This record gives sequence, C-alpha cells and structure tokens, in this order.
Amino acid sequence: MEMSEIPRAFRQPISLRLTTGALLGLWVIVASFPLLWIAVMSFKLPIDSFANNPIQVLFGFETLNEVGGLSTIDIMLWATFAYYVFKAPSLFGEQLSYHLKGRHPMWVGKVLATIVFGVAIALASFVIIPTALNIISSILGAIPFIGGLAEPVVGFTWQHYEAVWIKNAFYNQFTNSMIVTAGVVLISLTVGTLAGYALSRTNSNLAFWLLLIALVLRALPHSVLVTGYLPVFINSSEIFAPLWESVVTGWFFTLFSESAPTLYGKPFAIIVVLVAINQPFTIWMLRSFFQNIPQDLDEAAMVDGCSRFEAFRRAVLPVAWPGIITAGLFSFLLGYNDFLVTSLLLDAQSQTMVPAITQYFNRETTMTDQVEAVAAAVSITAPLFLLVIVFQKQIVSGLTQGAVKG
Repeated sequence: MEMSEIPRAFRQPISLRLTTGALLGLWVIVASFPLLWIAVMSFKLPIDSFANNPIQVLFGFETLNEVGGLSTIDIMLWATFAYYVFKAPSLFGEQLSYHLKGRHPMWVGKVLATIVFGVAIALASFVIIPTALNIISSILGAIPFIGGLAEPVVGFTWQHYEAVWIKNAFYNQFTNSMIVTAGVVLISLTVGTLAGYALSRTNSNLAFWLLLIALVLRALPHSVLVTGYLPVFINSSEIFAPLWESVVTGWFFTLFSESAPTLYGKPFAIIVVLVAINQPFTIWMLRSFFQNIPQDLDEAAMVDGCSRFEAFRRAVLPVAWPGIITAGLFSFLLGYNDFLVTSLLLDAQSQTMVPAITQYFNRETTMTDQVEAVAAAVSITAPLFLLVIVFQKQIVSGLTQGAVKG
C-alpha cells in the first residue's frame, strides 16, 4: 500500500519516521560493524589488518603492493552476485522445490533445492566468476580509459583462509560441527514436532505439568546438565559393560563394537546433552505454533478417513512447515554455536569449530597467527548466512504467524 492510499489519520508523522529510521540504521551499524570489520581484516596482510589508520585497513595498501587485490570490475561483479544469491531463494525456491520433489513430499524438494543452491554457489564462486573476471579484465585492459576499471584498487588475499582450511585442517572441525548440529536438529525437531502437536491438542493437567517441567529444565544453566552427564560419559564403559557381557544381549551389541564404548569425547554424547538443553524450548515453540492451526483441519481430515497420525502428517504438517523451519533454525544455532558443552565433553580429535577458534586465539604468537584466527572466526559465519538466505521466506512466515508466540 502506497503512502497516498493510507488514511491521513493513520499516517506516521515524518519526525517519527525519521527517528525510527535513524535508530534502526544505528542499530544495524552497531550490530554488523564487528563482523564486517574482522571480515575486512581477514583478507589483508597483517601489516594492513592491524594498522592504526582505518583507511589502510579498508584498502590494504601493503597487501595491494605485495599480493594484488580487487579491481572495480571485481567488486561490481561480486556485489551483483551477492545480491542475486540473496534474492534467488525467494524468486525461484518454490518452483525449484516443486520440480525436484517429483512424487515425494515437499520437504524432499526443499532439501534437494538447498543442495542444488549450495552447489550452484560453490560452482559460481570458484569456477564461473573467476573465469569471467579473467576474460573481462583481459578485454577491458586493451581499451583506453576504461582499462583502469580492471586495475586492482583494494588489497585482497586468500592466504589466511588457505592456511586455516588446508594447512591447519580446519575442515575436520567443520565436519564435526555438521555431525553434531545435524543430530541435534534431527532429534529435536522429530520429538518436538510430535510432542508440540500432541500438547497443543489436549487440555489435560498432565500436559500442563509437562510443559511446566520443560520450562524449568530449559531455565537451568547448561553447566548443571553438563555436570550431571559428565560422570556417566566418563564411566560409560563400565556402566554398559553388562550389556556386552550378558548372554541375552551380548550377541547384539558386539555387532557394533567388541566392548562397551566410552561416550566421553564422542559426538553422540554432545548430541544427547544439547538435545536435552534444547528440547523444552523446541516443544514450547512448536506447541505455540500448532495452537494457531485450527483443529477443524484435523477433524476434516479424520472425517475423510484419516487416522490421527495421518491427519497430522497430511493436513497439519504442511501448514506447520514455516514454524518447523523456525524451530529448526534455533536448534541449528544452539548446536552450531555451543561452546561450553563441546569444550568440556569433546576431545581434541572430535572438537567442533567454536572451541577450536578459541584455541586459535589462545595459541597465537605472531600477527599472522592472529589474522588466521580472525579468518577462522569469519569462516564459521558462512553456513549461517547460507541457512538464513535459503530459508528466509519460511523463517519470516514462521515468526510472523505465531511460531514464537506464548
């Protein structure tokens, strides 16, 4: 609706609009500045990254002289690519998911569309755009006056990211983070969706007390849960040994390992603890969202011959997709960003990215080590941006339709 179509009585005063815009802009600058600044630092040589002059940090004069950098054409093309990466899911996501799902449920199409989107970004970033920039630069370089657009103007280097991911094998911590996060999201959403739906369709006292207990457990400090689980994980080999030694169950468990395993230091232990921390919040969120879906939808499906579970799967679940995506995002953030649990319960070989970055900063001895630590910190934000970009439509829909109400 345009401003001219809004009744005059409901129009905001220009002073209020300017104040609101100024406060929002200030908040965006304050919130995004640290990430943007360290991102700029990570692509410069140490002498530029830690320069006292902010202009030198931004343009990287020493990096430009020693390594090279980005030209005006490079900046324009990469900025255009970033814009279309952000817009592509909302423009083409639904159609692509529909064509990829075939005869399968819609969520299968969305997963396949996400994979295709990620592969396309990687292919464009590492193959198509660099090739196109080389061709464009060689063509423009031969044209007078315009050739200056192909000359490097901002210092830029990938060497710190190469050191982090290749030399220091940071991909191992990335793989561990993905395993832990995937396990937390899968279990939290499976249990939370079923429990949230069941609790939203009942008014019994038992449901009330279950929700109250869940809220109390969610309010407990994470260190309390870790303290309770730690002795069990450390002594798990002795605790589970009777299952391997029993005549009745021993044959089954020996199929997986010859002796009872020690859970301490294993990703499964972290998944269990993080699910215990996250599950009450997921149940509350999804229950609130299911409560906003009319029960007439369930009843209409059951009148047509569906069982209770079939009505949930066929009629309610497709409508609840935005809320499930929103709950999944919060579960992802918990597993992905956790420091306390992973640092206490994982050994060095199974460590995830967030505790590993802390070790980077603790062991740094030179300015180059410091910039590599900054590059590692910037690296972990990429999956978060990709997740938000792909599911931006569902996240906004889930937040605005009551997924976090209550």
